[in-house]
Order: sequence, then structure tokens, then C-alpha cells
Amino acid sequence: MKLSKLYGLHSVQAALDYSPGKIQQAWLDSGRQDKRLNQLSEDLLALGITPEKVDKKRLDRLADGSNHQGIVIAVEMPGELTEHELKTAVENLNEPALFLVLDNIQDPHNLGACLRTADATRVHGVIITKDKATGITPTVCKVASGAAETVPVYQVTNLSRTLRWLKDEGLWIIGAAGETADVLYKTDFTVPMALVMGAEGTGLRRLTKDHCDMLVAVPMLGQVDSLNVSVATGVLLYEVLRQRHYR
Repeated sequence: MKLSKLYGLHSVQAALDYSPGKIQQAWLDSGRQDKRLNQLSEDLLALGITPEKVDKKRLDRLADGSNHQGIVIAVEMPGELTEHELKTAVENLNEPALFLVLDNIQDPHNLGACLRTADATRVHGVIITKDKATGITPTVCKVASGAAETVPVYQVTNLSRTLRWLKDEGLWIIGAAGETADVLYKTDFTVPMALVMGAEGTGLRRLTKDHCDMLVAVPMLGQVDSLNVSVATGVLLYEVLRQRHYR
């Protein structure tokens, strides 16, 4: 069992809401008293976990110097799923598929933010690469605010092979690329699809682009020529949501 530390009021509350059974241990600031911290302590006690009261210096060490807001917990980390589990999930879908593919995303903050948006827009799963990319880490879980528990994350060793297989299963592979003239608002996102987003700064790799059925762009009318990958993912996924559920 792989344990990691989560800290901060919001992150601990998310763990209590979405994965209470995975919390193994807790530490509280013995010199701090406030209503929200006391409520979290009571919620942990209700799970059979007695928080250990320690001084702030101990909490600082447990949280690696980050802002812990008086509470740290040890949780069993969610794990990435396999390619075989991805195939089972795709084959068992009874509605048009929507998968988010992240091509070598290395920043855990971006992965966490993408997971949070994926949960909000009813994505069936997020596909990440095994090499040169972040997996699920404590930072990812903290930023995702519970979405790392609710959105399946599939880790694949060969993205090109996975994209070919998804095509064979009837999914359209739609990549985001700023250089195309085709903007997202003119694209049909109601088809079974996998939305592919490129890495920070470099975008989609050439081979990944070659496997896309189409490329779409987020229109940029200002002086900045690109968006953060998690922001662009949010823009695209909410257009998918609009087309599928609010037309």
C-alpha cells in the first residue's frame, strides 16, 4: 500500500468526502483551535482515526514546509489503471465516448487541474503516458480536490498504439493545436471522441498529431499566442459539454 501525505483544510475535506476509507493517519496542530479544524477532527474520529496532536514544527516537516493549515493526513494514493482496463471501459460504454488524452504532461498542477475539469464535464477517463509525464502524486491529488478519486486515469506505454486502437473502436481522435485554422466552435463534439492535449510549451508531438483525425484551435484574439494546457482543456471540454447537454 502506497501512502502519501495530504495537508490543508480543503484537501483533507476532499479526502473525507471522496475517499474516507483510504485515510490511514492524521496529525493536528496542538496549538490551534478553530471551528473548521475541530469539525475535521470530529469527522476523522467518526472514521475511527484519532488525530495525533503535535506542534507546528512537526507538521511543517510532515508537509515538507508547505502551508498545512494545521492538519496533515496520510492516505492511500489512488493508482493509475492499465491499458487492459482502458479497453474494458471503452468496450462497456453505452453512450458516446469522451476521453481526455494528455500527451506527456509533466506538471502535476496541470494534471490535477485537468482531472478536476474532467470530473465536472463527465469525461469517461483520462489517458496519460508512462514516460516523460507525471503520474498521480500528492500534488495532483491536492489540486484535483477529489477528482483523482472519481475520474479513472489510464497510464499507457505507447500512445500511438492506444490512439490507433481507439480509432478502431470508433472514436474520433481530436487534437488541440494552435496552428490550425479550424476553431473548436465549428467542430462537432457529439461524436465518440478522444480529445488530445499537448505538453506544456511544446504542444502535441508530431507523431501524436499524425494520429489525429482533426486538429482544432482555441481562438486567441489578444497578444498572447497560447493558453496554459489546463485552461485550454477546460475551454474545450466545456464546449463538448455544451454541445452534448445544452443544445
